[in-house]
Amino acid sequence: MPSYAEDPQDRAAGAGPRPGAFDWTEDAARRRAANGLVRTLRPRSAESELLDLASNDYLGLTRRPEITEAAAEAARRWGAGATGSRLVTGSTRLHARLERELAAFCGFEAALVFSSGYAANLAALTALSVREGLIVSDADNHASIVDGCRLARAETAVVPHADPGAVAKTLAAHPGRPALVVSDAVFSVDGDRAPLAGLAEACREHGAGLVVDDAHGFGVLGEGGRGTLHEAGLAGAPDVVATLTLSKSLGSQGGAVLGPARVIEHLVNAARTFIFDTGLAPGAAGAALASLRLIAAEPALPARAGTVALTLHRLLTAAGLTAARPDAAVVSVRAPGPAEALRWAADCRELGLGVGCFRPPSVPDGISRLRLTARADLTDAEIERAVATIVRTAPPGAL
Repeated sequence: MPSYAEDPQDRAAGAGPRPGAFDWTEDAARRRAANGLVRTLRPRSAESELLDLASNDYLGLTRRPEITEAAAEAARRWGAGATGSRLVTGSTRLHARLERELAAFCGFEAALVFSSGYAANLAALTALSVREGLIVSDADNHASIVDGCRLARAETAVVPHADPGAVAKTLAAHPGRPALVVSDAVFSVDGDRAPLAGLAEACREHGAGLVVDDAHGFGVLGEGGRGTLHEAGLAGAPDVVATLTLSKSLGSQGGAVLGPARVIEHLVNAARTFIFDTGLAPGAAGAALASLRLIAAEPALPARAGTVALTLHRLLTAAGLTAARPDAAVVSVRAPGPAEALRWAADCRELGLGVGCFRPPSVPDGISRLRLTARADLTDAEIERAVATIVRTAPPGAL
């Protein structure tokens, strides 16, 4: 019997077999390998002995007993899954409580919870833009923002990183068009903050809405971890919308959009990643709500994450490495190239330290890095051990 990729008439005529439908993936794999860009899944054990500076568990809450018990209790009471979309059977009273308390904590009128932060960004950008409109996006924005812009009906203009002047100029060049300006609050690669005051001023001068992804600021920055927008005095403004994740500082899973009540109501009716997606699992909602309440009860916890980040930066730069000064809990250490970054991370792992490795195309500037998470629960001894391991394994050209 002929193979799927081979036509019997072609074989009879002496022709070779047709290319398989996915043969091109082998060429793509060879190119990735040649450029040092192969990604590999590494399933971890439940009880890893690695010192973890790779995750986004900024406050060290994902394994706190009160958080895991809240997840288990929610699953026991509400079930393992949400059972359907939020508009059918996927909304529980637990989801509603989480949304109310999240909005109140961050200083917004209302909130809407999604199955992921990625879905929240897609929702905000696709549902809050119009076909004749404009989206102005920072060049270093996260991939979820980039994809939201691609899916939106509006035209997208990409502006230089952290440049309110470029934003204002772009808005001025498109007078009268409904416009959104979108930016990360804290950028995930180098951990630097967006100039939110300048962005808000540009938006208000031209009547644009401001959408800010506070995934890496919420739980770390602002009074008691209330986020970057709260710190900037922009939380609750009628022309400002925030997106965030429940999977970083809250140690759970999911995402949310926060903003004016009329905006949230519009998302319920228009956001496809809300309408057509299964709701967030009750266990994740229960864990996120417990973490939110814990942060409110322990306001020193977010500040500790910032202190750890600054300590890591000070020790690494003192050793001769090039590291970006952190504005939140992300510490970025530059590597000579993608292959060196990959080897560096692997060498750290062999010595018991887990670190992130960012390479193109994940980094917008093409510079490979180790990415460190400054967790609030790291001890001083663990910080010193991590720095010693990174310095010891540094490749030629990093020091």
